[in-house]
Amino acid sequence: MMEIRFFEEKVEELYLMKGLITGPAHLYFGEEAVAVGVASALKEGDLIISNHRGHGHALAKDIPMKEVMAELFGKATGTCKGLGGSMHVAISPERGSLFASAIVGSGIPIAVGVALAFKYEKSDRVIAVFFGDGAVNTGAFHEAVNMAAIWNLPVILVCENNMYAIGMKAEKAVALKNLAERALGYGIPGVIVDGNNPIAVWLATKEVVEKARKGCGPTFLECKTYRLKGHGIYDQARYRLRDEVEAWLKKDPIINFKKNLIGLNVLSESDVKAIEEEIKSELEEAVAFAQNSPILPFEELKNYVYA
Repeated sequence: MMEIRFFEEKVEELYLMKGLITGPAHLYFGEEAVAVGVASALKEGDLIISNHRGHGHALAKDIPMKEVMAELFGKATGTCKGLGGSMHVAISPERGSLFASAIVGSGIPIAVGVALAFKYEKSDRVIAVFFGDGAVNTGAFHEAVNMAAIWNLPVILVCENNMYAIGMKAEKAVALKNLAERALGYGIPGVIVDGNNPIAVWLATKEVVEKARKGCGPTFLECKTYRLKGHGIYDQARYRLRDEVEAWLKKDPIINFKKNLIGLNVLSESDVKAIEEEIKSELEEAVAFAQNSPILPFEELKNYVYA
């Protein structure tokens, strides 16, 4: 989680203060426990599908930080050879991150298709697809979840309910207290978990993944969390109330998890400091790697045109 947080802090600095990265970017501040908890509960061979807020998903799936950073710089050494940028950065099929779409909700039917393939292969593999609270109102969500339910497919629907769809509060867009209640309409389980607690997310994901492996079908997993920044890096999120932001800052997943680990004598203060220094060093190397990497030669672009 610290790796994701430090990465996002560096990206924000490179965008806003140094102007070394341009284009859209949607940061993952505050939601780190979801990506880490879900990714940790999957086994080799399982897959994820990411979305427009995918930096954290990529790092949680062990995609090298330097490749993620190089993609943001638009360099040939990036995960998409610099052609995808921030919103497609979490694409690395060899590391279990199959695809990342910038279109809200569009990853859900793709995940259902992959899960159908797993079922045809009689495999015990599962796929987890990440989407936000805004995606539950899209047609893609409803059609895909219905298919996943009637075909009993091994797909985990991970809703990162960060309370906002761009600037729209979830409570103004959905007439339900809990988004997981949507699962009832499709006859599948809906599970609610504290999305700021990595252990809670890991335990919940592990349980529903094992059920999916055994042929028990899909689960809607609602991870209640909070987007500590605006929708995009350009958004100062002034539509949020100060009290609301301050309340969620007290639930910061990294600060609280760090306190718990130290309190339980799992880590010492010096251990935490050493981890932080190691991450910062790796981050500086990633930035240097990205800056010094070449861009994709123009004549190679035709190799990536498929239609």
